[in-house]
Amino acid sequence: QVQLVESGGGLVQAGGSLKLSCAASGGTLSSYTMGWFRQAPGKEREQVASISRSGSPYYEDFVKGRFTISRDDDKNTVYLQMDSLKPEDTAVYYCAADSRNSYRMVGDFWGQGTQVTVSL
Repeated sequence: QVQLVESGGGLVQAGGSLKLSCAASGGTLSSYTMGWFRQAPGKEREQVASISRSGSPYYEDFVKGRFTISRDDDKNTVYLQMDSLKPEDTAVYYCAADSRNSYRMVGDFWGQGTQVTVSL
């Protein structure tokens, strides 16, 4: 059973940056495709980015060029660098691990989420 704990969320002005971290325990991160999802109030949860076991990233169009996903398997940690943030990026961000080898994740394990709020 993999436990995921996100950190790094907060309040930032539009145009600013935040870096989210997801620390994993109870399993070897290198065995999983890792990714970030988000859920805004009144909306469904959506995938933001994923990174394969070999380190290949995938981004949804709405964050492409602004967000960067990375992984450090030695530290069992996944990151999401978020730049040029917009108010519409406001959401709870979730880390997920998936045993399938696909950029489109379902998520076998989930973190508890971290709030990101972008103000005007």
